[in-house]
Amino acid sequence: MFEQFQRFIQSLGGEEQRDVTHDDPRVAAAALFFHVIDADGVSDPAEREKLSELLEQQYSLNKTELQKLIDAGKQAEDEAVDFYAFTSVLKRSLDAEQRVKFIELLWELVYADGERHELEDNVVWRVAELLGVSDRDRVLMRQRVAARLGSGEDG
Repeated sequence: MFEQFQRFIQSLGGEEQRDVTHDDPRVAAAALFFHVIDADGVSDPAEREKLSELLEQQYSLNKTELQKLIDAGKQAEDEAVDFYAFTSVLKRSLDAEQRVKFIELLWELVYADGERHELEDNVVWRVAELLGVSDRDRVLMRQRVAARLGSGEDG
């Protein structure tokens, strides 16, 4: 389902994994993942686990690389004043279809704890807007994830 997106994401690392930096699309993605799971003020273990799972799968990282990316993403998120720095990196790195897939990943995080909080919803809406993802695609991705996870909210 995410094959094209995964190939793109894996290509970001090249043959050898680069050091993580603030302008690295992987760090931008991780920081936005943290924004979503921290939006409601509750750090749920299921959300943190899902964040690690998504990063590991999308970027094909070993445990050491994953931890470096998580640390860099969290630090970038802690230092950020808005989403623009992260979304601008991703907008330059992802094509339109990949940006929609990224919004789908954000919805995966929103639903990781079994509920959709309005503050998490607002973060996804704002990120989608900055990435140029239409309201229609954002809602379709939410509905797709909700249906896949069996949530009655959007089913």
